[in-house]
Amino acid sequence: MSDNQNPAPAPEEIEAAMAANAADELARLQGELAELKAKSADLADQFLRAKAEADNTRRRAEDEVSKARKFGIESFAESLLPVCDSLDAALAIENATAAQLREGSDATLRQLTAALERNKVVPINPAAGAKFDPHLHQAISVVPSTQEANTIVSVLQKGYLIADRVLRPALVTVAAPQ
Repeated sequence: MSDNQNPAPAPEEIEAAMAANAADELARLQGELAELKAKSADLADQFLRAKAEADNTRRRAEDEVSKARKFGIESFAESLLPVCDSLDAALAIENATAAQLREGSDATLRQLTAALERNKVVPINPAAGAKFDPHLHQAISVVPSTQEANTIVSVLQKGYLIADRVLRPALVTVAAPQ
């Protein structure tokens, strides 16, 4: 081999090349660090915005629930106002006859029943002979009867459902087994 072909690089050249490589690597890493810092700041900002939005949504939902609890009965109360008006009008008549009072009471009861039904409050008023249902009826007494056992003999007090849930069971007497 001859000395002219590939002379060995001088130590200064090696040192300069290594310094250049190190400088390039440092610049690349600094650029990558700056990019990651920007991405981290963006994600932190997105997180804070999402957290604030979730907090605002939670607060709005709590406010709506509070208002629903506070004013949920508003439509029910509005439907009862005509009943109050009818009762006030009846009491304003000083010399009402029994027939007038009866007619006014019947009309007021119809108004009250309609108001309850509009608000999904429906009566439980089983007919005599209907099968006793412990989910809808409360037996006050068991009486001897010619009817089939465990059937309703009479209703002492109507019950009521509100949206298919028992508000008050009907109080009934039930036929005893024979």
